[in-house]
Amino acid sequence: MMTGLFLAPEAWPFALALVLLIAITVIEGTAQLFGFQVLGWQMEIDSAAWGDAWLGWLHLGKVPLLILLLLLLTSFSLVGYVLLAMAWGLFGVYPPAWVSVPCALFVALPMASSGGRAIARWIPRDESSAVPLETLVGRIAVVINGTARVGFPAQARVRHEAGQVFYIHIEPDSAGIEFQTGDSVLLVRQISGSRFQAIANPRPDLL
Repeated sequence: MMTGLFLAPEAWPFALALVLLIAITVIEGTAQLFGFQVLGWQMEIDSAAWGDAWLGWLHLGKVPLLILLLLLLTSFSLVGYVLLAMAWGLFGVYPPAWVSVPCALFVALPMASSGGRAIARWIPRDESSAVPLETLVGRIAVVINGTARVGFPAQARVRHEAGQVFYIHIEPDSAGIEFQTGDSVLLVRQISGSRFQAIANPRPDLL
C-alpha cells in the first residue's frame, strides 16, 4: 500500500515536493557547514500591488523565505499523501492531480502560515511597530538574502537610529543595477510597507 502510494502516477506533485524538500535541505545544510549559502532566495513578487498583505499572512519578513518554502513543501507533500491514502481507503482509487493538488494547497497554505507564525515567535527580533518605517529612509542597510533587481526585491537588514533592527525588502532605484548578499546600500525611498528603493552606499565607512 505505502509503496503503491508513493509510486502512483497520481502522486507525482507530492513526490516532486518531497524530492525538492530533501534536495534543498541537503544542499543548504551542507553549504551552511562550510559557511556559505548556495541558494539565494529572493522575493520575486510585486508587493506594492498585492504582495504585502499576502506575504505578511505567510510571515515573510519575520521568518526567512527559505524556511517558509520548506514549510510549504512539507505541508503540501504531507497533506497530499494523506489525501491520496484517504481516497484509496474510501473509494479504492487515487484522485487525479487536478483534484488533489488544489485540495492539498487549500490545507497546506494555512499549515505553512501557522508554522511560520510559531517559528517567528522564536526568532530574536527587536524591531518595533512604534517606529514608522518611512523614518528608515536615509539609513544604511545590508542585503542578507537574495539578489535585488528592479522589480525583484531582496531581503535586507537595517538598524534604526534608536538601535532597533528591521528586516525589509530593497531594490535598486535604476534598471541594470544589482545588489548581492552582503552589499551595503543607502535607502532613498519607501515604495510601500517594508519595500524600499536603494542605491549603493556612497560612504562605506558609515556602516
